[in-house]
Amino acid sequence: MGMTDSLGRLYDQVIAAKDADPTVSRTARLLRSGRGKIAKKLAEEAVEVVIDAMNGEHDAVVRESADLLYNLTVLWASAGIRPEEVWAEMKRRERLFGIAEKLPKNGVTTEPNSRRKVVLLDSRRTRKRR
Repeated sequence: MGMTDSLGRLYDQVIAAKDADPTVSRTARLLRSGRGKIAKKLAEEAVEVVIDAMNGEHDAVVRESADLLYNLTVLWASAGIRPEEVWAEMKRRERLFGIAEKLPKNGVTTEPNSRRKVVLLDSRRTRKRR
């Protein structure tokens, strides 16, 4: 049983929780809170992983990584992304660059305007402050 199996089962449980009672199900509550809240929670978990890693807290990195994967899976469910789509992208990258390589910053991408996301996020932040 691999990691993709575990994440696939987690994803299925997150999807199943969409219709659960939000007073009982944390996942249902998070899904109903909206994509912005879900993304914020994902970012918070990523920061916690980084902080624990910088402090050399092995067990905390393990726990926070599990939280990070859970929140990533919730974000996928909210955005209509299936785990198989992510696995397909990982296979594509492996064919092009090797499994342990990240896409080059100026290299091949499936999204021609991928840099625009940063600009849009920054402009949203500026608008909210006004």
